Amino acid sequence: MFNIINRKTLLVYGKKYPAAKNAFSEWYYEFLVSDFKSFQELKVVYANASIVSDNRVVINIMGNHYRLVIRVLFLYKTIQIKWFGTHAEYDKINVKNIKFKN
Repeated sequence: MFNIINRKTLLVYGKKYPAAKNAFSEWYYEFLVSDFKSFQELKVVYANASIVSDNRVVINIMGNHYRLVIRVLFLYKTIQIKWFGTHAEYDKINVKNIKFKN
């Protein structure tokens, strides 16, 4: 099981993107009970996931309409939600250093 930091982030993005709230929540609960030991294991379930620097992983939500950027520490079973937004918004960020802003 993964510890996802911080659940408040999920609520903020759920309010900002109500059309994606259910899909985002589904991702959250899937990861809570997952037991990925490596990016390769994660990729089996999330085939479109991409890894970038600093253990950051980009996951498509609702097909390719939304993107989720997380930092995954497999050894410690910890995930930080770094960013969530539309595909168009994703194209405007630097995924390597984007941070959650409330």
